[in-house]
Amino acid sequence: MDALKEASLDNEEVREILKNTTDLRQYSRQIEKEFKDVENKSIEDYIAESQNIANLHNQINDCDDVLERMENMLMSFQSVLNNISTEITQLQRKSVSMSLQLTNRQSVKAQLSQFIEDMAVSEDMINIIMDTAVTEREFSNQLNVLNHKLSLVKELSFKESKSTSDVSDVLHKLRLKAMSKIRSYLLEQIYKFRKPMTNYQIPQNAMLKHKFFFEFILSNERHVAQEICSEYIDTMSKIYYSYFKSYSTRLTSLKFEESCTKDDLMGIEDNASKGLFAKTTSLKHKSTIFTIGKRGDILNQQLEAPIIVPHAQLKNRYTAEALFRSEQYALVDNACREYLFVTEFFMVRSTQAQDLFNQIMGKTLTLMIKNLETSIHDCYDTIAMFLCIHLIFRYQLMCHKRCVPALDKYWDSLQSVIWPRLEYVFRLNIQSIHDCDPTKFNKEMGPHYITRRYAEFSAAIVGISEHFPNELVSRLLLELQNEVECFILRMAAIFATRKDQLIYLINNYDLVLGVLMEHTRDNSKEAEAFREQLNARSAEYVDEILAPHFGGIIQFVKEGEQYVEKDQADELRKQERRSLGLVASFSANWKKSLEELNREVLLSFPSLLTGSQLLQLALASLVQYYHRFHKLLTPNARAQLTNIHVVMVEIKKYKSNY
Repeated sequence: MDALKEASLDNEEVREILKNTTDLRQYSRQIEKEFKDVENKSIEDYIAESQNIANLHNQINDCDDVLERMENMLMSFQSVLNNISTEITQLQRKSVSMSLQLTNRQSVKAQLSQFIEDMAVSEDMINIIMDTAVTEREFSNQLNVLNHKLSLVKELSFKESKSTSDVSDVLHKLRLKAMSKIRSYLLEQIYKFRKPMTNYQIPQNAMLKHKFFFEFILSNERHVAQEICSEYIDTMSKIYYSYFKSYSTRLTSLKFEESCTKDDLMGIEDNASKGLFAKTTSLKHKSTIFTIGKRGDILNQQLEAPIIVPHAQLKNRYTAEALFRSEQYALVDNACREYLFVTEFFMVRSTQAQDLFNQIMGKTLTLMIKNLETSIHDCYDTIAMFLCIHLIFRYQLMCHKRCVPALDKYWDSLQSVIWPRLEYVFRLNIQSIHDCDPTKFNKEMGPHYITRRYAEFSAAIVGISEHFPNELVSRLLLELQNEVECFILRMAAIFATRKDQLIYLINNYDLVLGVLMEHTRDNSKEAEAFREQLNARSAEYVDEILAPHFGGIIQFVKEGEQYVEKDQADELRKQERRSLGLVASFSANWKKSLEELNREVLLSFPSLLTGSQLLQLALASLVQYYHRFHKLLTPNARAQLTNIHVVMVEIKKYKSNY
């Protein structure tokens, strides 16, 4: 593109010359002349500047020399740098090699230093092991060091290390000395248990403080460890056996002097008269035998109460379950502490811990099981036995919370002793009710004493077993309930009239239900069963007491509603004369009938609440019949009937505040 532009410019210049000049040769000569002039001027300039050009030439030569020297110098520098790079590479290799050597030497030095330190026996160690008391902290520290050195020497001896021969003799002597001192100390602590009135928690705590002593002995001389363990087992076994044998014997002296016998069953009448000076140290009262009262507190507030101290309670007497609780709680406290001690000090777990615990506590546990078998052989107090079983449940749970499973077989053994006796006595009570002859009792429509005993007893058993239900107990309770219901029906049959029978049934059902609801949950099976019976008999009783006063109206309503159902309106209208008579009779006597109803109901039931409820039920039933009677009447008869509002106002007068 640039060449084209220049050619275009030359062409224009040529055209301009041709345009302005006619003679080209003349123009050529002119141009040559101008070139000549320029050439001459250039020569003059070169001549004028010749000195400067010569100087410039010299300077350029000088620069070339300088640059040549610099090139030589740089080449020299490059050679030197190449040499330095080679030396740096060599130094780097030497540095890596020296670093590796240093690391290896340090590693060897650390291991060798540790080995020398582990193998060397210092003068301080020898002096402390030989002369310092075992209870001092320095002795324990050096004993740990000695144990480490002994383990190391034992390990190296298998590898035939020559270094062990230098220290083995010294370590052996130190081991024997330490073993002798530790053995004497531990046996001394164990012998302290044998002193009368000793609080053996103190030496136990001292032994736990130095539990490493036994670990040292166990790892170095097993026969010495076995000696110490055997001595401890023998000592503690005798101590626990002696303590609990004495404690059980002294507790037995605090029992009530008179206990329950076979004559104190639920169906047997209590004919024993209590004089003015009758002993109070007796549980032989029917109201006490079958009533739990505050005895249930033993499973809650008194579960972890302090144990009974016999010599401080000589004037007091206790129930069987209270003595059982005190004895078992003492055992739980001692056994749990003992189990935790042996597992920590003797370093045993699971089966080994159980075996060691059994060797210590076995005789004591066997003694307590035999004592229970003896005491329960002639026990007829079902509530006491049932409380003892639930004490076992709670103490077993307490042991598990303390991570002590060692007493599980013991608790099972206690239950295997109590359950058969409990079931036997329970069935004796059921049989005693079955054998009752209703004709031998007085004709009283109030609650029977057997019913009251059953209500209190059943409420006690149900209340106790709420947290630990048992199939056997539920089955026995059901059998007892059925037998009591049969007894109540047999007793009701001795009354001549149905109304008296219903009054008797309601009084007894109401008593049972009231006691059950007071001591157990409202929705218990026993409460539901008696609630159904009470409701059914109450409805029947209401019909019985309404019949003498309003029986005509009730009968008319039942017959009239049948006519309506069968669509026999003509038959219903034919009963107008009869209905007018009923209306007239009601209008004349209804107030008097209400008064007699009120008097009769309240006199028939000792419980004001029950009487009031039955009266309200009867009045509510009367109002319903009255409404139904009103609907069935003809307009003529309906006009003569007493206004319902008047009747309601009168009925409200009998509303009770109970």
